[in-house]
Amino acid sequence: QCLPPSSQPCHGVWQIPDYVPVRNMTEPVVTLEGHSKRVGILTWHPTARNVLLSAGGDNLVILWNVGTGEMLLRLDEVHTDLIYNACWNRNGSLLVTTCKDKHVRVIDPRKQQVVAEKSKPHQGARPVRAIFMADGKIFTTGFSRMSERQLALWDLKSFEEPIALQEMDTSNGVLLPFYDPDSSIVYLCGKGDSSIRYFEITDEPPYVHYLSTYSSKEPQRGMGFMPKRGLDVSKCEIARFFKLHERKCEPIAMTVPRKSDLFQDDLYPDTPGPEPALEADEWLSGKDAEPVLISLRDGYVPAKNRELKVCGGAPGGRRWGTPETTPPPPRVPALSSSCPCHAPLGCPGHCRPGSGGSLSRGSARRGWWLLGKCT
Repeated sequence: QCLPPSSQPCHGVWQIPDYVPVRNMTEPVVTLEGHSKRVGILTWHPTARNVLLSAGGDNLVILWNVGTGEMLLRLDEVHTDLIYNACWNRNGSLLVTTCKDKHVRVIDPRKQQVVAEKSKPHQGARPVRAIFMADGKIFTTGFSRMSERQLALWDLKSFEEPIALQEMDTSNGVLLPFYDPDSSIVYLCGKGDSSIRYFEITDEPPYVHYLSTYSSKEPQRGMGFMPKRGLDVSKCEIARFFKLHERKCEPIAMTVPRKSDLFQDDLYPDTPGPEPALEADEWLSGKDAEPVLISLRDGYVPAKNRELKVCGGAPGGRRWGTPETTPPPPRVPALSSSCPCHAPLGCPGHCRPGSGGSLSRGSARRGWWLLGKCT
């Protein structure tokens, strides 16, 4: 499914087929209406089927069941200003948000309560971003009083002071964190930057360890992050970004070179798969469950083609039925693509690896070495 933000106070859900469509897709499967201003944040629940979070310029957080098109929860008295970002914890029981009012809030959405709150985690006036770590800690990026970019790690048991705080540089771009819980690595990408910095998060002081920086010549206008099951395990690829330029989108792979061709168990522990652990009604009633894990030993291959059947109307949009299996239409050959250097894929010597570095402390014992390269 694809959910692009809309300039209208509603947003749509599209079903993207496995084959190459022969005509433009203009009608969403479901239209969700509830916001009064532009929707800027959309994020799926990590374990419950069809539960989607949306946040807009109206300072509202709304939880939807996109399988029925209905609104599950509406958090309208929590935020006093524009919401910058929202992130679920690993099992989807809590939510962390950052806001223009300079507060970081940890919210229990089902109780509609703020369970922890920190005012001014970073002293600067620029936007703050926050994400949950796998162990429940919170990682934030922001600016100091002197407009230096900062990163910090927080423990909810003692939310008054960060357990780790680092200053980086004086660039103006807001740092967007992307987190891989399998390798405990956080990648930091700033809009307007031409680099990606990455850090390992550990349980021992100083907790946040700088690893290395991938650098390129052109600044990024935006960045996307591939789910772990979409990576090429045969090439020891542990992360893939999609860097948005003015007129193109460049894939950037982060790899860990290994001499052996065998599957690398330490690089690819079992990772969350596409199957939900709970139904939306179960989660709403108070149940929690860890993500359903899958092995990437043979690479991720979808078990079958699943298509959602539209079956009648519902408030706020059309209703989805239960998934049914249908044979896919004949595949249309994809157009050939090329590297950012405009040479054919696989061209030797054109696209050089970016800068890499040996990982510190725990990772150094595993002998990891990350390289950035276009694929």
